[in-house]
Amino acid sequence: MEKAELEELKEKVPCAAVLEHLGFALDRKESTRRAMKYRRKAAIIIVIHGGKGWFDPLSDGKGDVFRLVEHLKGVQFVEAINEVAGLVGFVPPENVWARGFRNREPDLSAPERWRARRKPWRGSATWRYLSVARHLPERVLRAAIAAGILREGPHGSMWAAHTAADGTLTGWEERGPSWRGFATGGAKVLFRLGPREAPRLCVTEAAIDAVSLAALENLRPDTLYLSTGGGWSPATDEAIRALAAKPEIQLVAATDNNNQGDAYAGRLLALAEEAGCRAERLRPVADDWNADLKAMEKARGKEAEADCRMPAGRSRVKLRPAAPALDPPGRRGGCGGGVRKG
Repeated sequence: MEKAELEELKEKVPCAAVLEHLGFALDRKESTRRAMKYRRKAAIIIVIHGGKGWFDPLSDGKGDVFRLVEHLKGVQFVEAINEVAGLVGFVPPENVWARGFRNREPDLSAPERWRARRKPWRGSATWRYLSVARHLPERVLRAAIAAGILREGPHGSMWAAHTAADGTLTGWEERGPSWRGFATGGAKVLFRLGPREAPRLCVTEAAIDAVSLAALENLRPDTLYLSTGGGWSPATDEAIRALAAKPEIQLVAATDNNNQGDAYAGRLLALAEEAGCRAERLRPVADDWNADLKAMEKARGKEAEADCRMPAGRSRVKLRPAAPALDPPGRRGGCGGGVRKG
């Protein structure tokens, strides 16, 4: 599609049409003429520039109507164009955010709400979500639970703690079978799994991916697995810089294998260069580390099934799980390693 055609399509489909089509509702009480706030559960999108632009206050997401579809549906640009084209002439219904009666939970502080939630236990709804749907092994789950960084969220969801350098709880990532968000009133800093003084820092975009990478690497004792929660707040930037400033640190940009992940990795490698520490880009084979973990478990399951069917007396060569894709070493200022070219 030519640039002129894309511009014409953007004129025909405002961001509000995409949001209302995907179940968002306008929060009139918190909207202004120049900034319209749309909500869907914990997700928030602010529409600006007369409906032609938007940004996500809970992450770094922003852009035009095509980027909005990419952001919300996780599709590529070509698919986003088709989605937007399908909304030409769409007349959104009157969909206004309804504020229900609030229970006691939002009136509590974040630490109080966190303490009110139980840790996951074997057989609990959250345990089943993480072990069955996400394929996280029991050893890694127990390590995270023992560290006090997981809680049972509503409807089988997971709460994964974000903490400051001194261990103070600042908020938590919320992730479940049909739920994704961040603690209301909380602040994104870093999810942390592993020894606090570990010399190797693996930074991912989500707690699920941090725990999945820990599982793939068998909980390396020299590694602190981190998640930014999909955002890059000033507090997150400050926290990563403080960790990278320590002696003999290796910063690993273990972000997703897509354009957004590459953008995050570039930011991390630039930060490492400024801090003068070693840095590498660790890239999943699939889109993210949890997808890699699922693929590995599926391969093991097929191998076990094949072994069961193997006639007696014959042996099978065992498959080894593929190592995470590490970009070739190079030099980037004061850092060893860099983003893969191409």
